[in-house]
Amino acid sequence: MTSTDLRTLPPATVERPWAALGALLAGLSIIIIDGSIVNVLLPDMVSDIGLTQTDAQWVNSIYSLVFAALLITVGSLADRFGRRRLFLIGTVVFMAASLGSASAGDATTLIAFRAVQALGASMMLPSSIAVVNVLFTGERRAAAFGLWGAVFGGAAALGPLLGGFLAEEFSWRWAFLVNIPVGLLAGIAVRVFVPETTGPRGNGFDPLGVLLSASGLALVVFGLIEGQDYGWWTATAGFDLGPLQLAAGGLSVVPVSIALGTILGATLVLWERHRASAGRPQLIRLELFGIRRYGFGNVVALVVSLGEFGILFVLPLWIQAVHGYDPLVTGAILATLAVGTLGAGGAARHVAAALGATWVVRLGMALEITGIIAIGLTLSVTRSPWWLAVGLVVYGLGVGFATAQLTNVVLEDVPEEASGQASAMTSTFRQVGSALGAACLGAVLFGSLGANLLGSLRDDKGISEEQAEQITEEVRDSAGQAITQLEEVPELAPEADDSKVAFTDAARTTAWVAAGFVTLGLLVSFGLPRSPTARDPGVGTRGATGA
Repeated sequence: MTSTDLRTLPPATVERPWAALGALLAGLSIIIIDGSIVNVLLPDMVSDIGLTQTDAQWVNSIYSLVFAALLITVGSLADRFGRRRLFLIGTVVFMAASLGSASAGDATTLIAFRAVQALGASMMLPSSIAVVNVLFTGERRAAAFGLWGAVFGGAAALGPLLGGFLAEEFSWRWAFLVNIPVGLLAGIAVRVFVPETTGPRGNGFDPLGVLLSASGLALVVFGLIEGQDYGWWTATAGFDLGPLQLAAGGLSVVPVSIALGTILGATLVLWERHRASAGRPQLIRLELFGIRRYGFGNVVALVVSLGEFGILFVLPLWIQAVHGYDPLVTGAILATLAVGTLGAGGAARHVAAALGATWVVRLGMALEITGIIAIGLTLSVTRSPWWLAVGLVVYGLGVGFATAQLTNVVLEDVPEEASGQASAMTSTFRQVGSALGAACLGAVLFGSLGANLLGSLRDDKGISEEQAEQITEEVRDSAGQAITQLEEVPELAPEADDSKVAFTDAARTTAWVAAGFVTLGLLVSFGLPRSPTARDPGVGTRGATGA
């Protein structure tokens, strides 16, 4: 099939649009699962290849970081060279990087291949959204995007269960290897059922904008992740990178990194304004943020993402460290999230027709807050982790409602000719929020764990200050997995119990912070204009459903 403009391909030219959608969703599922599957595998990775708590955060954060940094750039390439073509290239890159991740023998290699995985994923996600936009209109379009949202949320929830099964029955490495046959089948199906499409070719390229955005984001996230190791203000360890040399006891690299990232972000804004005034192509069309629904909506997406999925980083570590559950059972507990997510994904379109998409987003965030609070209250050293399922189902309902409709709300007033870049920007805001959220909540978790445990051990008259500091460091740096080793030494049983209580208190504190981020997003959402409902006069399918 010859390439066409994004908006001009008639749906009738595609004989089997639902087969095309199924092929795209199969490919999409492996990149979404891979974003959540690692959470439940971290304890096995820690023990197998010696990940530190900072390595564990980077294995998670590097995926979101690289993904977010490249979405807009790769989306532009898809417009120029074809969305199906970029999707297929991305699938090949993702499969190759999955093989590399499965073969990794150290933290550096694993983190590097996770970054390459993110490169492949960044080619697949925007391409799939653009193709779905072409193939479906009216009621079918609303149903297609509802299914897309349900698969998105369901895959994220089922990732831990799949990871737990593979880690328990085989090895954590199989969680990456399984991407290869699924990706191969999805690629073949996409080649057979999905037509090629291209967008306008005159958009140009903004290489300096790409460099400023990617490097600025990397510096900020680096500072957040390394805060525990280098100190948030005063350096607890020296840092030496080329001309930048900071000694222990002086200014930490962390505030320097965050400040440089902020400066690069401000420079990006000035640069994009300059290119706009000169009539040159921009990486980011800043005038879009003058649209109230778009500007407020992206802030909501960013803030909510800080807390929305960060709790899924904490729970697997806590369940396995405190209760000693294996990865399979841990994944089964977390998979209860999918019950709510899939149910809400199917119902969101109908609820939006009655309430309007904006109120569905608010309803979803309110349910997310309720679910996270329930999770925080359920965390206990003595109570079974299966009680978390109640909060996870409520939380899943919220994710299903909010995620399914937020993109529609954000893009509702955006001109059609800018919809491609605008949707890529919204995806970028979400991914940036996820990366920053993992860093922030990780810092809260491990910072609270260290402070709680050290304080508790200092009250223990049976050990010295040096022993208290050593145990605290081992438990914190192993992401809680050293608790099992403490339990194996009868004389250290009281310290193991103290560690469990400290980890539980730290996880609960992290849940409150996550709920706070989502609450802030809910408050910001009241700046959004009201969305129309099906009862409003003159409302078409798009307005009523938010599709």
